Parts: sequence; structure tokens; C-alpha cells
Amino acid sequence: MNSSGQSSSKFRRLWEVLTTTLTGSIPDLFGGARVRSLAYSTILKKLGASTYIQSGVELLGGWAITLESSVSLFNGVRIDARGPDNEVYIGSDTSLQRGVEIRALKRSRVHLGQRVFIGSCTYLAGPGNIEIGDNCSIAAHCGIFANQHKFDDPTLGPNDQGLTWQGIVIEKNCWIGHGVSILDGVTIGEGSVIGAGAVVTQTIPSYSIAVGVPAKVIKRRDVTHESVDN
Repeated sequence: MNSSGQSSSKFRRLWEVLTTTLTGSIPDLFGGARVRSLAYSTILKKLGASTYIQSGVELLGGWAITLESSVSLFNGVRIDARGPDNEVYIGSDTSLQRGVEIRALKRSRVHLGQRVFIGSCTYLAGPGNIEIGDNCSIAAHCGIFANQHKFDDPTLGPNDQGLTWQGIVIEKNCWIGHGVSILDGVTIGEGSVIGAGAVVTQTIPSYSIAVGVPAKVIKRRDVTHESVDN
């Protein structure tokens, strides 16, 4: 990056810090949500109409964050899109409950479709891309991890061996239960249900019900309702 690009990046970051520091904690009772809607439009890539940002939301790298219309971000939400070529896109009518954290790392893209619900204290992390389709509901305390630590060398710790990543796709109309972990390289097919506490380590076909550690398909959501043999 040349000197002019570095100066521009530093200015954007300074403006972002000033804006969020001055307006981020204003209570809704005193018009905080309205103030933030106006102020944050200057630091985000796009801010749609009727978007609600509660006090205590932390947005980093706002120039790479798109919030479409009627998005709701509640207290403790943290979105980090800092770094070159990262992107976080949140579709219209999507709701992120308290304590949700999204981290786009190493040129990754996190894309949430329309009418997505993400429950409190759920964590989404790259650097692999994460795609969540329309009308998905993800319960509280889930982990969606689009990365995997290398551990080939037993003489080194995992933090010294780097990461691999493939990405995660959750297709539309899926329901992910409380406390589910979804690991890198997984696709969850359209209309599937993942039971509470499951660990999803491999791709789940569309219209399946999967439970357990590791998650295993136990039933198809079709007209026959045929169970899957053990």
C-alpha cells in the first residue's frame, strides 16, 4: 500500500473510532438509535433504511460492512471486517441478538441472507467464506468456524502452524439448534434441521434432521418421513 493509501486507511479508522465512541453508548431513551443511524451511515459501506443499532454494538472496518434495510443489531454485537478485501454483508430483516460476534479474516466474505435470525452469543469466524441463506434461524451459543488449525508437527503448538480453510454454506430455510458447532468445509442443505448440541463435521443433505456428536442424519423432511437406518 502506498503512502496515500495508508493515510486514507488511517483517516477512515480514526473517523470510525470517533463516530462509534461519541454515539455508540447513547441510550435509546435519548434518541441513541436515531443518532447512530445517521452517524454510522458515514462509516459503513451501506446502511439501509429502518436499521436498528442498539447501544454497545462494536463495528470495526465499517467500510467493508453492508447492513441492508430493517437489520437489527442488539447490545454486545461485534462485527470485525478489518483487513484487505474482507466483506460482511447482512441482508434485510435480519436480526443479530446480544453478544453475536462475526469475524472476517484474511480476505474472507461473510454473507447473511434476508430474514436470518442469529441467537445470542453465537460466533462466526473466517478466514473461510461463510454463506447463510434466507430464512435461516440459528439459536444461541452456536459456533460457525470456517477454519482449522494445522497440527502436523507435534513439536509445535497449534498457534505456530497456521490455518487451513474451505468455507461453510448453510442453505436457505435451515434451523440450527442451541449450542451447535459447525466446522470448516461443511454445507448444510436447504430446509435441514440440526438438533441442539450437535457437532457438524460433514455435509448434511437437504431436508434432513441431524443430531449428535458428530452429527448424523436420522430422518428426512419429506412426504414419506422415512427414518435413516442406523
